[in-house]
Formats: sequence, structure tokens, C-alpha cells
Amino acid sequence: MKLVVGLGNPGLEYENTRHNMGFRLLDMLANDVQAGEFKKGFKGEYVKAEIEGQSFYMLKPLTYMNLSGTSVKEFASYFKIPTEDIIVLCDDLALEPGRFRLRASGSSGGQKGLGNIIDLMGTEAIKRIRIGTGEPADRSIVDYVLSAPTPEEEERISPALDQALMALKYYLASDDFERAMSKFGTNKPVELNGSK
Repeated sequence: MKLVVGLGNPGLEYENTRHNMGFRLLDMLANDVQAGEFKKGFKGEYVKAEIEGQSFYMLKPLTYMNLSGTSVKEFASYFKIPTEDIIVLCDDLALEPGRFRLRASGSSGGQKGLGNIIDLMGTEAIKRIRIGTGEPADRSIVDYVLSAPTPEEEERISPALDQALMALKYYLASDDFERAMSKFGTNKPVELNGSK
């Protein structure tokens, strides 16, 4: 049984922000597989779903970003889901808008929710799909991640999320993350006005 964790902050004021890319991708997956209603529990919302005969759980921690690991640890412990069967969906400042990246392990790269999960689970060997938002040029990181992408950024991010969803579904159906990384791991942003 796999666990797909989407990271974000609860509340309408955060719904369309850069920091909620994990929630957004998880919602896309839930809609795609017709998962039904999320239930409250384990300091979050969760639902069980299926793709091509493979069952999995989806979890949205509602602890706010920096404490995401408390929800993930509690859920994984209760359902006896090993760390290697957890995949985290989150935003990434280091990737430009329109890029996403699959990784089987590594540091948090400064993503506080992912960092908290790594700390509480006691390992960096946690699969993740990171959705690029780019870095702010002229304002604080906090203001940047807690605001919505610009229309031009959204033109790049939306197709990247579609591709990331394909990669996630491929992994869940095949149980082959290495293959998913090689198949979907070199995406390039869509071209806008002749530029990449």
C-alpha cells in the first residue's frame, strides 16, 4: 500500500498560492481517479483510491506546512506503510516555473514541509515530486511562496502539473519509480513567446 502526500497550507487564503502545489497535484490525482470524499483524521484529510488495480492512500496534512511530518508519521505508523512506499508532492523554489522533478531521496532543499517529514521519519530516502515555482527576485521568500503565481508563470506551471500527474499515475500503476524518473524526469517548460 502506497501513501501519496500532498503538501500545502489549509484555508482559502492559501488555496492558489505557490506553496500549495502539493495540495493542487494531489487534488488533480483525486479527481482523475474519482477518489471520492476525503475524511478527517491523522491531523489531515485522507482517502483511499485505486489505479489499475493498485490501491493507495492520499493524505493532505492540515498542520500547516512546517509540521507536515507529524501527520505523515502518524498515518504511516497506523497503516504500517513503510517509508519506501511514501511519495511526497511539493513546491520547489530551485526549479523554474514549468519544471518538475522526480527524486528517490535527498535533502529537503529548504522545503520546510519535506524537511519535517525527513526529520520525523528519520531518513532522506523518501520519494518526491517537486513542482517548480522559481525564486523571488525582489521580495521575501515567505511573501513569494504565500502568493499566487503570475499569469505567465501559471501558463508554464499548469502543463507541468499535467505532466507530473502522468508521472505520478505511472509510478502508482507500475510500482517502478526508477522507470518513472527516466520516462518523465527531463521535462522542459513550455515555450512562451519563443523562449523557454
